[in-house]
Amino acid sequence: MGAKEGFIQFKRELPESRTPEERIHDYKEIYKPFDAEKLNHQAARCMDCGIPFCHQGCPLGNIIPEFNDAVYRNEWEEAFHILRSTNNFPEFTGRICPAPCEGSCVLGINKDPVAIELIEKNIAEKAYELGFVKPRIPVKRTGFKVAVIGSGPAGLAAADQLNQAGHEVTLFEKDKKVGGLLRYGIPDFKLEKWVIDRRVSVMEQEGVIFSTGTEVGFNIKAENILRNFDAVVLSTGAQQPRELKIKGANLKGVHFAMEFLGKQNQVIGGEIAKNPISATGKHVIVIGGGDTGSDCIGTSNRHGAASITQLELLPKPPKQRTELNPWPEWPMTLKTSSSHEEGAERFFSILTKEFVGNEKGEVTGLVLVDIVWKEKGGRMQFEEVPGTTRTLPCDLAFIAIGYAGPAQNGLLEAFGVQTMENTLPKSKEYQSTNKKVFLAGDMRRGQSLVVWAISEGREAAVKVDEYLMGSSALPRKDEGYYEVEEEILKD
Repeated sequence: MGAKEGFIQFKRELPESRTPEERIHDYKEIYKPFDAEKLNHQAARCMDCGIPFCHQGCPLGNIIPEFNDAVYRNEWEEAFHILRSTNNFPEFTGRICPAPCEGSCVLGINKDPVAIELIEKNIAEKAYELGFVKPRIPVKRTGFKVAVIGSGPAGLAAADQLNQAGHEVTLFEKDKKVGGLLRYGIPDFKLEKWVIDRRVSVMEQEGVIFSTGTEVGFNIKAENILRNFDAVVLSTGAQQPRELKIKGANLKGVHFAMEFLGKQNQVIGGEIAKNPISATGKHVIVIGGGDTGSDCIGTSNRHGAASITQLELLPKPPKQRTELNPWPEWPMTLKTSSSHEEGAERFFSILTKEFVGNEKGEVTGLVLVDIVWKEKGGRMQFEEVPGTTRTLPCDLAFIAIGYAGPAQNGLLEAFGVQTMENTLPKSKEYQSTNKKVFLAGDMRRGQSLVVWAISEGREAAVKVDEYLMGSSALPRKDEGYYEVEEEILKD
C-alpha cells in the first residue's frame, strides 16, 4: 500500500452536508463536493492489513484495498476498472449502500474505519468525468434471447451481465421509467435520478433493450415471454408490504411507506403533478426504525409537516459495539440519518396498540404503550409497562416495517414457479422450478440491501449463461477476486 502509516496520520473525514434549514426546501443531494486532497488522505488510511476483512463484508466482493491504493496514487482509470470488475453500478452503491464493508474494516477494531463508500462514489464520478465510462458493445452475439422482468438493481445487473455475455436482453419494467426501487423507492436527496438515467443510457448503447410501461402477466402474457425468449430472469423484488395488524389500520391517512415515497418520486420525475398523500401541516407518525422510515421522515420534513414522530418496537441500540456484537460483525449501533438531523422525535421499545379516528373515518391518533425486553426461555420477549398507555395525535401514519415477500399478483404462478410456505419462490442456484426461469434479488432472497440485489443479479446471470451455453465466462464471486483487465492495470 502507498501510505503505510496513513491510518495513523489521517483521521476519517466525510463531506460536509448542506444545513438542514437549507436542504429541506429541495430534493437535491445533501452533500457538498469533497476536496481532492482530503479524498487522497482517506484512501491513504487503508491499511496493509494482510487479510482484508472488507472483502468478506462486501456482498459483491469488491477489491477494496487495491482500488483504495489506486486512488491514493491518483491512478483513477486503474481504480475504476478494479471497481467496475466487481460492481456494475458503483455510482449507486457509493451513494446509498450502508457499507457493510466498513463494518468489517480491520481499522475499525480500534479506530474509525476507512471511508470506503465515499471513495467508491468518487471513483465512479471521476470515471464519468474523465471519459472512462464507455459503452462496451459485445463483439459477438450468441443468438439467444433473454427476458429480464423488473428493472431494479438486481434486474439491471442481470441484464448488464447477460448482455456482456453476448445474449440479446430485453428488460421489462411495469412503470414509466427504469430503476424500480432505485427510482421509485429512494428519495432524490439520497439518489438523484439523473444518476440512473446516465447509466441506463450507457446500457442502451451497449444493446440492452428496455420495454417500460410493460407489466408482464397483465398487458403482456407470461406464456408469450416463455415462448419468445430462451430464458427468463424474474427480479421484481419483495413488493408485498408487511402489514401492521392492529385496529384502525384501514383508516384514511394510514399508508404503507412506499405509497408515499413512490408518489413523491413520480412528482419529482414529472410523471404526476402532485403527491396525493400530503404531510403538509400534519402530525406524522412513522412506524419502523429502518432506512425506509427515515426516508419518510426526510420527505415529510420537505412537505412541511407540523411534527414527525418515529416509533421502533426494538430497544434503543448502544452508541458503541458491545461484547455480544464484536468486530467484524455488522455494528448494531445507533444510526442517525440525515433525515433525523432535519427534525423528528424517535422513541424505542414502543408497541402500537390501535389507530383511532373521527366520524369521517380519518385517523386522528395512535394508542401506544412502552415495553421492556426480557430474556425468557432463551428468547427475547417484551412485556408492556403498566401505566404507560397513551395516545399521540396523528393525522398521517406511514407503516415502514418491511416486506413479507414477492407481490401476490399471480406472476410466479404464471411462469410456473412454485413457492414455499413463506411465499418466496423455490430455487436452486438461482434456477426456479421452471428450468427456463431464473430468480434474482429480493424476489429470491427476501428483503435486503441494494448491494445484495446487484450481487444477486450478477450471480443469476452466470447461471443463465451456463443454462444457455453449457458454461460461462462471466465472473462469479465464489471464485475469489474477479479478473481485472490486464491492459489497464499498472505494474
